[in-house]
Amino acid sequence: MRPTGRGLAGLGIGLAAAGAATAVGVAADRVNRDRIARYAVLAPEGAYAHSADKELAVLADDGIPLHVEIDEPDPQQAATGRPTVVFSHGYTLSLKSWVLQRKALTAAGYRVVLWDQRSHGRSEKAPAESCTLDQLGRDLHQVLQEAVPDGPLVLVGHSMGGMTVMAMAQQFPEVVRDRVVAVAFVATSAGGENMVTLGFGQFIGRLLGRIGPRFLARLGARQQLLGTVRRFGRDVEDLIVDHYSFASPVSQTTVRYTGDMIFGTPLQVMADFLPSINMHDKRAALEAFHGVETLVLNGMQDLLTPPSHSEAIVRLVPGAEHVVVEDAGHIIMLEHPDVVTEQLVQLVERGMRAAGEGIEVEAKPRVRRTVTDLAKRRRVASARRQGRRGA
Repeated sequence: MRPTGRGLAGLGIGLAAAGAATAVGVAADRVNRDRIARYAVLAPEGAYAHSADKELAVLADDGIPLHVEIDEPDPQQAATGRPTVVFSHGYTLSLKSWVLQRKALTAAGYRVVLWDQRSHGRSEKAPAESCTLDQLGRDLHQVLQEAVPDGPLVLVGHSMGGMTVMAMAQQFPEVVRDRVVAVAFVATSAGGENMVTLGFGQFIGRLLGRIGPRFLARLGARQQLLGTVRRFGRDVEDLIVDHYSFASPVSQTTVRYTGDMIFGTPLQVMADFLPSINMHDKRAALEAFHGVETLVLNGMQDLLTPPSHSEAIVRLVPGAEHVVVEDAGHIIMLEHPDVVTEQLVQLVERGMRAAGEGIEVEAKPRVRRTVTDLAKRRRVASARRQGRRGA
């Protein structure tokens, strides 16, 4: 039986899709082999290994257990009156995303608290109706009450974690007023515009915002099948993770570490949070941070929350500093860890000095700086030279 025109069209589409998938797979395999050969030096063996000094489960106000980890500084490094640094991670990530910063800040003598937001990492999966930014703000408040009941605070939030910090400030402004000496908003937005663009612009972004949750929810029903596909398509997965997470060379270990966090998040969870993120608008909440030392940090090539998404924060928080890192994507803390850590340490020191000396942070001139990770550029150039010699 001869195939019909429709059958031929379907066959053509199927062959084209198979050919495209094969081409992408071949390209991804080539990229990954090059990354393994050249860039392993960017994340030495054991770089992401870490054990917390203390773990606890904090019950949210609706009874959902939240996984919390605490690192205590060496007693010889610790100093009285230093703030506790509290990290909130981004959408589809976990507290593991801050592994390099937690190590560095603890070594510098600071107590560090990290937590997995509901339905992420090791925290319990929550009902879909509770997966909102306002609920995350209440969750963060509960974590602070249990893990850091008193003393000064520095709040650090990446992407959705920055939105969580804003939501907490809007609902509990007294916490910010009485305890927060500094805050860092990393690769995040105050909202007021369509959040889901994936680098395709606002028109397609609005479309993704409408259909994304339904699409992810349908895929979520086939989560087990997707897990099987992942095992056979890690090269393609790595290529996607690399494109949307980074803008400069990183090691294969870094890509896999990031991919395991992202794709370890159930698709249903992604769907549950997407509507709240897409409708996010916490510009009014930023008033709580007036008088607080504030850092806004972005990757220049971030496709998910580009620097333009953070400009409202800088505009609405007097004295905020805006630092944009060249050759940096969305997962900036793993891509340029030394730069991010340096900026956070400087922020904490400025916050402590302002609190101790009564400096009027709001009177500071608005500062925007572009930073280049020269040390990494040198390591990448060296790795490329070594790769060419070994080829």
